[in-house]
Amino acid sequence: MALLAPMPLAAEPVQAGALSPSFKAQLDAQYDRIIADLIRITETPAPPFKEHKRAELFAQMLRDAGLKDVSIDEEGNVLALRPGQTNAPVFVVSAHLDTVFPEGTPIKVTREGERLLAPGIGDDSLGLASILAWIRILEANRIPTRQPILFVGTVGEEGAGDLRGVRHLFTKGAWKGRIGTFLSVDNADAGRVVHAAVGSRRYRLGFKGPDGHSYGAFGIVNPMAAMAEAVRGIYAINVPAEPKTTYAATVVHGGTSVNAIPDLVTLEVDMRSGDPAALRKLEDDVLAAAAAGVASENAARSVRPGSISLDPQLIGDRPAGTTQPVHPLVSDALAASRAAGFDARLDQSSTDSNIPMSLGVPALTIGTGAGGGRTHSVEEYLETGRERFVAGVSVGLAIILAQTQTSAP
Repeated sequence: MALLAPMPLAAEPVQAGALSPSFKAQLDAQYDRIIADLIRITETPAPPFKEHKRAELFAQMLRDAGLKDVSIDEEGNVLALRPGQTNAPVFVVSAHLDTVFPEGTPIKVTREGERLLAPGIGDDSLGLASILAWIRILEANRIPTRQPILFVGTVGEEGAGDLRGVRHLFTKGAWKGRIGTFLSVDNADAGRVVHAAVGSRRYRLGFKGPDGHSYGAFGIVNPMAAMAEAVRGIYAINVPAEPKTTYAATVVHGGTSVNAIPDLVTLEVDMRSGDPAALRKLEDDVLAAAAAGVASENAARSVRPGSISLDPQLIGDRPAGTTQPVHPLVSDALAASRAAGFDARLDQSSTDSNIPMSLGVPALTIGTGAGGGRTHSVEEYLETGRERFVAGVSVGLAIILAQTQTSAP
């Protein structure tokens, strides 16, 4: 498919953070193509840990957009390099490939007026489709940039993926130590600028003990009771309101029959905070509550056939971090959002930016498009009214140009 035809660059001055009228017009001309890309990406499955079909599609779409140096790394991330004028550390522009929906979930995009509906359409198919639009403009206008730009489609951003794709990019991949700035595109709110990473620690707590018949072995210790006491203790923990620090007991497994004392019960716990110290204290308190639950049950009932033991397994670790509001990346993002007509504001969340922020690399996560809702639901939707949708997509391009060009866009 032919690349977007370039238009003459506007000479008139524009608002700080805004695109020139020429670039706005080129994005508007791509509207139907962006929607088509969005639908194609969304309907290509990318369940947790099985993102390869979407990765292969996105790699080919990057080539079709004009990039030549495109590859898929050993973790499954899609990497596309656009050379710069210098060998300065690369500017990464990233969106994630994976969804939260398990393999076999029916995914078909439907339309209700100006609204598109499908699981994962905004989280994060929209980010991937936006990147393709930006690349087409950079290529069609042969725009030079100071540093190379590495466009990335990451795996494992959601849930149990535990940021495995971006973690690999920064700690093991070929670009380790060579990334200067990181911009993640992940949500449909073009006014939201995530500059603070909410860290999380997730545990699977195993409560092990002797099993037995519910009637014949009555009176011996029960892992279920130890787990229940642990949950009671966890929910007695006091946490600070600022920085917001939270915990949740979320998933329970165990038991084999209604008439059998289980030998193993597992409890999954999610803990979050934007403050690393508060998160460490919460983790200590949760593990102490679990240990206290075990001790309480061992003291309450017979341990003649054996006692309850605790097996805590760390199953998720997302580090906290911050890009200071005074950093040019943050100010450029806020200016671009406001210039496009959005209510620009700083926020905190858990995204791919957690990893670079924790390593001291300037990073942000921004939204794109015109908004949506019901994220992580099979009823997820996007608003696609043309004017506001194109304005939302313009924000990311304005940030890229402000960060990488030798002069303002």
